[in-house]
Amino acid sequence: MELKEAIYGRRSTRGYTSEPVPGPVIEALIAAAIQAPSAVNEQPWHFTIIRSQELLDHISTAAKAHMLRVMESSAFPHHLHGRLQDPEFHIFHHAPALIVISTREGDWHVENATLAAQNLMLAAHGAGLGSCWIGFAQRWLETSEGRLALGLPEHYQPVAPLTIGRAKHPVPPVPREAPWLHWLD
Repeated sequence: MELKEAIYGRRSTRGYTSEPVPGPVIEALIAAAIQAPSAVNEQPWHFTIIRSQELLDHISTAAKAHMLRVMESSAFPHHLHGRLQDPEFHIFHHAPALIVISTREGDWHVENATLAAQNLMLAAHGAGLGSCWIGFAQRWLETSEGRLALGLPEHYQPVAPLTIGRAKHPVPPVPREAPWLHWLD
């Protein structure tokens, strides 16, 4: 797959088959992720791979409850309350795998993880897999309970929870607004 095709074709997948993602495929996605640049070439990444549906279900339930509490005092759109209150809604969309990219805490840790996440999602698309950054999980994973569930080493911060798996249905393109360009010649 050409790079342009991967960039223009990648979509956020919110419906997965139950087909497992083999370990070597996940390792190949992570190999692509670590090709990303990192500040001062620190390469501070840590990857947690979760394929246990029991653990994914636990995190989904805990993260939904956490988000409902957090939304009360934040700028999150309130129309999301109904979805989060729905016991049938699974924040990971029943994906067979979740890869959480964490980094050592410090300057540029969010940027480092984000660059690796983009590489991983493009590589997943190139391998015929869907992916989605799950913001609903992110805030709970940052809590002490979430960090414990991930088994993160001390001083590591979870940044990018990414679902990975085969898309149940093709995901259509989302219209893009024209960028605001400000040329300073």
